[in-house]
Amino acid sequence: MFFRFAFCRGLALGLVALLLGALPAAAQPRAYGGRFVHDSLAAYVQRGLRLWDIPGLAVVVVKDGQVVAAQGFGVRAVGEPAPVDANTLFMIASNTKLFTGTALAQLEEEKRLTLNDPVRQHLPGYRLFDSTSTKLVSIRDLLGHHLGTRTFQGDFTFWNSNLSRADIVDKMRNLRPVNPFRQTYGYCNSGFLAAGEIIPQVLDGKRWEDWVQQRLLTPLGMARTYPLTAGYAQRENIARPYSDAFGPLIPLPFDQIDNLAPAAGLVSCANDLTHWLKFQLDSGRYAGRQVLPWATLRRTRAVNTLVSDVKSSILPSHFSMYGLGIFIGDYAGRQVFWHTGGANGFVTNVCFVPEEGLGIAVLTNQDNQSFFEALRYQLLDAYLAVPYVDRSRQLYTLARPGREESQRNIAELATRVQRKNRPTRDLRTYAGVYRNPVYGTVTVEAQGRQLQVHFANHPGLVATLDYMDGEQFRTTYSNPAYGIFPALFRAEGARVRTMELRVNPFLEQDSYVFSKQ
Repeated sequence: MFFRFAFCRGLALGLVALLLGALPAAAQPRAYGGRFVHDSLAAYVQRGLRLWDIPGLAVVVVKDGQVVAAQGFGVRAVGEPAPVDANTLFMIASNTKLFTGTALAQLEEEKRLTLNDPVRQHLPGYRLFDSTSTKLVSIRDLLGHHLGTRTFQGDFTFWNSNLSRADIVDKMRNLRPVNPFRQTYGYCNSGFLAAGEIIPQVLDGKRWEDWVQQRLLTPLGMARTYPLTAGYAQRENIARPYSDAFGPLIPLPFDQIDNLAPAAGLVSCANDLTHWLKFQLDSGRYAGRQVLPWATLRRTRAVNTLVSDVKSSILPSHFSMYGLGIFIGDYAGRQVFWHTGGANGFVTNVCFVPEEGLGIAVLTNQDNQSFFEALRYQLLDAYLAVPYVDRSRQLYTLARPGREESQRNIAELATRVQRKNRPTRDLRTYAGVYRNPVYGTVTVEAQGRQLQVHFANHPGLVATLDYMDGEQFRTTYSNPAYGIFPALFRAEGARVRTMELRVNPFLEQDSYVFSKQ
């Protein structure tokens, strides 16, 4: 799943960048990238792992066709000695999206479709919330996050669920947009799934994962990369997922997200990502062979969506746009392409700067941190001659208030539970079947002094509700990745009408209101 932090905007670094741009070339600072990697990378990463409480990390640097770094730090699992190395597998989640964008760009190159085709030309039953958008929506809209939905909208319903790909595509008609169609960026995982489902329609049933394997992974020699998460736990040399978002660092269950595979399914390692970066930096060639035409890669990098035109004052960047599964922006005067990826317990990024022959990837197995981004910025700074700022410490300082607020909120909920207030009504009156138009049904049961919620689309997930006060309960999920939040019931007289639940905004930002049936 896509993962990013909102940072405070200051002024100093932006002024430095402007001043540097005005200096003659001879007066500008020299890049120190190779020296940083050789002399300082290991110590910098080790400090970052301790500061952010990250068990393990792998980093890749490719420069001018050579692998400068492909190495691991820390451990694959807490309490176990096995170290992360360049072959350790991580879920790279939304870094999958460029593979999907590349697949569809190549199908246009082969004249099997055009990116401006209406989606219903290939998926006749496809529907969005309103009829006008349904008629107009194109493949490019799906890949450019143009649907008007909020970022992550629907993901609680879809992520880790037992819904099929066809079920998810069908349920997209229930996602009520919060913005006008084609006007506002809203990151949409299910849109990428729908785009991936077009592939078998134009290739006589060949699935997305088969195309990716045959046309990208195998030709690029990415033998330790898998297009699906199925079987991840049984593979050798894997990183295990962790989080400290809701308390001390804890292990998380492995995500099962192959129903969203075109958006988030890939599993990879540092060594294999060197191949992917070389392919991107050499205009579609790898090991002396043209794997895909440059025209295909060029399509993926064409701007489809404006994400932000707000200048950053802590980074030397001004714009952010989106292509076909890749972000496009500027950094220290260069054009930069990147994407982040987040699954529960994993956050990763992949970045390349073609005019500098520079590629970077960072893989981590702890999802509540921005060191995976700080390291990317630190490497960009080193190679692009940006004056040194400790990006890890900078981002940690900016993130600390939010982290502390989250812990205070959880402690406040615990305090309200510990007061042992008497519920305003018999807990059995809350029991029953509830329905949400996007999610479907959940069942609430009274269990002693608690309520339990069982989710039709997530058979292994249970939410335990402890009474606090009024009509509010503390919600604790059996999968700790879903978080700890208040649940609110609303009633009319003696009848309970609705239940409002919230999950980790890493999964979905909006709450869900379920109506009692």
